[in-house]
Amino acid sequence: MKERPSTGISASLLAILGSLATIGCCLPIGFAAALGAGAASAFFTTLRLWFLGLSIVFIAVGFWQQRRAKQCAVRGRWLGNLLLWVAVLVVIGMVLFPQQLAGFIADRFYGR
Repeated sequence: MKERPSTGISASLLAILGSLATIGCCLPIGFAAALGAGAASAFFTTLRLWFLGLSIVFIAVGFWQQRRAKQCAVRGRWLGNLLLWVAVLVVIGMVLFPQQLAGFIADRFYGR
């Protein structure tokens, strides 16, 4: 069998990977997560009105299905009704008080 001459590509790639791994231990993981969250926030901010409009459409469909179930003599479940009204309250809160609600969530779950 004929041996091929070694080019050293694999050694070079492994050396680069090893050096990146040593840098990775020094960088806080939270920095990468914050960078990703910031990029996602910038993307979703442009779609905020679409998401709110879609939420309103879905709530309207929920009320339509609820009314249709009553016409068909299907008994509605109280949990479904409760969740529908909670969704209405959340969407109204997001439309009327988005900054206050975001501040409440941040304080409540991420604490100071």
